[in-house]
Amino acid sequence: MLIKTASLLLLVNSQILPTAAQLPLPSPPFLPPDISNGYAGNGSISSSQQWTNLLGNLIWMYEAQRSGQLPSSNRVDWRNSSLVDDGSDSNMDLSGGYFDAGDYIKATYPLAFSLFSTCWGANVFGSGYDTANQTPYLDAMLRWGLDWLIKAHPSPNSLVVQLADTNVDNNYWGGDQNIPGPRPAFIIDNDHPGTDIAALTSAAFSACSALYAGYPLSPSTKPASLQNSTYASTLLTHATQLHDFYNSAPWNLYTDSLKKVTDFAYPGADYHDKAVLAELLLAVATAASGSTSGTSAQSYLDRATDYYDQFNLKASVQDVVLNWASMTPAIPVLLAQIASSNNSTLQPQGGLTRWQQESETHFDRVLNGKGRGKLTKGGLLWYDGDSDLASLNPAMNTAMMMMVYAGAGDGVTTSADKKSDYLEFAERQLDYALGKNPMNVPYIVGVNPNSPQNPHDAKSSGGSNINAIDTDPVQSARVLYGAVVGGPDSNDKFWDIRSDWPQTEIALDYNAPFFSLVAYSIMAHPNEPPFYTTLRPGAYDDVRPSGTPCDPVFPCKKSKGLSTTVKIIIGAVVGGVGLIVIFFASCLIGMRILRKRRATKA
Repeated sequence: MLIKTASLLLLVNSQILPTAAQLPLPSPPFLPPDISNGYAGNGSISSSQQWTNLLGNLIWMYEAQRSGQLPSSNRVDWRNSSLVDDGSDSNMDLSGGYFDAGDYIKATYPLAFSLFSTCWGANVFGSGYDTANQTPYLDAMLRWGLDWLIKAHPSPNSLVVQLADTNVDNNYWGGDQNIPGPRPAFIIDNDHPGTDIAALTSAAFSACSALYAGYPLSPSTKPASLQNSTYASTLLTHATQLHDFYNSAPWNLYTDSLKKVTDFAYPGADYHDKAVLAELLLAVATAASGSTSGTSAQSYLDRATDYYDQFNLKASVQDVVLNWASMTPAIPVLLAQIASSNNSTLQPQGGLTRWQQESETHFDRVLNGKGRGKLTKGGLLWYDGDSDLASLNPAMNTAMMMMVYAGAGDGVTTSADKKSDYLEFAERQLDYALGKNPMNVPYIVGVNPNSPQNPHDAKSSGGSNINAIDTDPVQSARVLYGAVVGGPDSNDKFWDIRSDWPQTEIALDYNAPFFSLVAYSIMAHPNEPPFYTTLRPGAYDDVRPSGTPCDPVFPCKKSKGLSTTVKIIIGAVVGGVGLIVIFFASCLIGMRILRKRRATKA
């Protein structure tokens, strides 16, 4: 329901934001280097510094996505404080947080997933952040998101799931001032529960609580050095409350509870996998806290494995991807990590052998091509129905899981050959994203002269004409350093067209797996630079395709369209001076669910 009505019970935020101090930021601050520095021929920047610059840029992108009152430490000189009164219509303070993508919506689903992914990776590859001196920025980045989630959880049994009306937001293209309203907040509560989003948010709080507690998930790994027991305890409190909230109500999708309220930017997704993940990570966070009161860590863990079997998740054979809507592939990897710790007070049922088998069967199906995932001719892991709209995301999330599984300390693989195979595959996927592809494009803005020049992002574009997104201006006014774009099509082609959101939109969850991939590379390959440093200026222009892609923005007869797992219904509404707004609705089948993108302006 609209939080306007629920807020009668919540006139003040009953949860006080934590006061635990964050780490001091470096002085002078890290600032993204000039794009030309991403080509090795232009200087003598060391390999390790190139990786440091890449990690720094990736984190900087989140700073460019900030909403609310910006601090004096703000490093994005073209961003302004914005929407400082968000939530006021609902008698709440919902200022702060992050815009989810290239627009001005705040959405709990992708934020929770991104925080979970980042905290998981930072727990395993924390030394990479420490070595690059990026841990203080990681701390600031996480807190900016977590503190907003705390605001969005104003009472034990309520959670804000989206802030802003999707349709209003879709009809605005411009800078971060004068963003149109109204900006209603939408909430789940006792009368309108939402198992999927409450469980995922609980999991995010738990994963980050374990990180701030300094609790390693795997032997011989070191979490990033941002330990703060006070903040860890606050996050655990919110994780536990949300866990108890969704378990106190009938399980359902949040969009089923609120289906008559609005068109949500992110549709409800299967809740079984998220409930398992929430139990699993609450076990870890509880163990990390050392608490002996309340439900024990082992009880949470037993419930997680019981649910995994009861719900027949079987990551080993389901061939589902990891993204904001689907957690299943991550579960056996996490359980294998926990089992490998040899902690007698926290052991999953079946022991290490079972969860190694589940993880490795899934990964082996990826490697040998027997699963849904296939390689494009250029080498990108592609899942029909999941890769069509933001092709890099499924591949990079898979690579991230393989690195976490095989590259965390000694790894938890059953053999040295498995460790080598998984790491080699993951590194090839990362290399593809960093420019070792038929387009010679590193799909991260601002890291090399061949990086995308026109990301689908209203803030950095400098334009305000919704009728001419691609031409006003022709070149984006500002460089959104570190932003990962959607990626190429199934033929490895990329057009770099600003209005073409499947290929060029940026998003929080697109960046998320790269944090871990790059932190690992800093640790494992400090003397081998990112691939894009070999790309001379103009390498993309030499092979840039003509015309336009075949996708929901530029439909064409030759396009195969999306797979049968995701049916897109496209209608064009033409008016004004050629404005085409493409409305689409996702038909979600089973677990293969994609990000639902808003109406496209062109």
